[in-house]
This record gives sequence, structure tokens and C-alpha cells, in this order.
Amino acid sequence: MRAARTAMITVSALCLAVAPAGLAHAQDAGGTVSAADETFAVGAHQSNLAEIAAGEDAEENATTECVRHVGAALVRDHTRLDRSLTALAERLGIPLPDAPTEEQRRQLEEVRTLAGTPEYDEAWLTVQAAAHEATLALIDEELETGTNAEVKAAAEAARPVVAAHLEMVEGGVCRH
Repeated sequence: MRAARTAMITVSALCLAVAPAGLAHAQDAGGTVSAADETFAVGAHQSNLAEIAAGEDAEENATTECVRHVGAALVRDHTRLDRSLTALAERLGIPLPDAPTEEQRRQLEEVRTLAGTPEYDEAWLTVQAAAHEATLALIDEELETGTNAEVKAAAEAARPVVAAHLEMVEGGVCRH
């Protein structure tokens, strides 16, 4: 009994001795991860997943070359952004969902009902404009309130890409 107690005290002391080193390492890697950082990572990841799916859908179902081209750009750029974000989240221990939000999935399904028609292209552009505006708001919120330097850097890197996509979908390039 006494040996078990001594062993437990030794293990506890060892854990307490090692914990500050682990904490210092986490802080050296960009600081602690706040709720704002987690909210950004999860939201940006779901946005990336939704934009990849929407882009693939546009490549297949749009009636104009312009919308198909924008769809391909979304697939390419959001895949790249998500690879980087997913690796960062894994390194920081931020759990990410496996799918877009229910609302994002519903919007894509709604637009998909118009596949192959000019109305599809217009609806797709409208949904993408709103989605990219929401993602920019999420990015700006992270830049204002986030605490982890690496997560903030990811938001900063994503901002010009998302802004360029917003310009593509609402700037009149594909609208007639």
C-alpha cells in the first residue's frame, strides 16, 4: 500500500514537473488557442468544405464557362487553404468537423435543383457572394479577437483569396 502511494506521488510530481515545459512549447508555437481561434478554425474549415463542394458542382452544372471557371478557382484555392488550415488545427489540437454546416449543405442542394439552367448560374453566384461575405466577416473577427499568432496568420493569408473570390462572384464578371 505504501509503495503504491509513493509511486502515485512520484508520478504526480513528474507530471507537474513536465507540464510547464509542454505549456511553454504550446505558447512558443503561437500562443494559447482561444475560443475565438477555435471558432475561426472550425468556421473556415466548414467554409472551405462548402466552397470546394460548390465549386465542383459549378464545374459540372453551370451553363456558362465563366461560372465553371470561377467554380474551378474555388476548388483549387479552398483546397489549398484547407490543407494548410487542417494541418494547423491538427498541430494545435483543434478538432474539426467532417462536413459543411447543415445550412451550407441545404443551400447547395437548393441551387443544385436548378442545374443546367441559366437560373442555376445566377443562384450559384448569389449564394457564393453571401458565403464569401460571411467568410470575410469570420476572418476579420479572428484578426480582431484571435489570440494565437499562427491562427491569425492563417486568417490573414486567407483574406486576400476570399476577397478575390467575392470580387469574382459579385463583381459582375459572370453576370449578364
